[in-house]
Amino acid sequence: MLVGYMRVSKADGSQTTDLQHDALIAAGVGPERVYEDRASGKRDDRPELAACLKGLRDGDTLVVWKLDRLGRDLRHLVNIVHDLTEHGIGLKVLTGQGAAIDTTTASGKLIFGIFAALAEFERELISERTTAGLVAARARGRTGGRPFKMTPAKVRLAMASMGKPDTHVGDLCAELGVTRQTLYRHVSPAGELRDDGKKVLSRR
Repeated sequence: MLVGYMRVSKADGSQTTDLQHDALIAAGVGPERVYEDRASGKRDDRPELAACLKGLRDGDTLVVWKLDRLGRDLRHLVNIVHDLTEHGIGLKVLTGQGAAIDTTTASGKLIFGIFAALAEFERELISERTTAGLVAARARGRTGGRPFKMTPAKVRLAMASMGKPDTHVGDLCAELGVTRQTLYRHVSPAGELRDDGKKVLSRR
């Protein structure tokens, strides 16, 4: 069974799906089996796409007018088609740059395999660049990740305050700008230094 999906970026009526709809019907998709979203391709919350993918069954073929109607980027597209393939569902693109893709045919599978390889290559490049950046930063004395919530000064203030009977933990957390969990991870209720607190004080 053929199932169609179409999308326009704006929901204000300034864009129509007439061209996509006509193309899907001409390709053999029944009018009652066409799903439509009015949202940017970059958005994750596309309810009709979610309903379309959920309703597909083994042996069905998802038909789209252009490849960019389906996914927000190459990796997203690869992931969608990978999931479709695992469930025995085909994908057919009618026009545009991806018109050669028809995963129900051998040549279409080959074309999409090239796309998948490019997406994997992109992931590896991003990983390599990230790793190289971290190595370069460490060589200059910098470390990656989020800034620490607790500073040496905050740890010392917490140690001095927690040992006092009149200290209100909630007020102290507000003053330090941390949660109770973070505070207790660094300093005990008696004001004793804990492992995380020792790490903070040992930092340069």
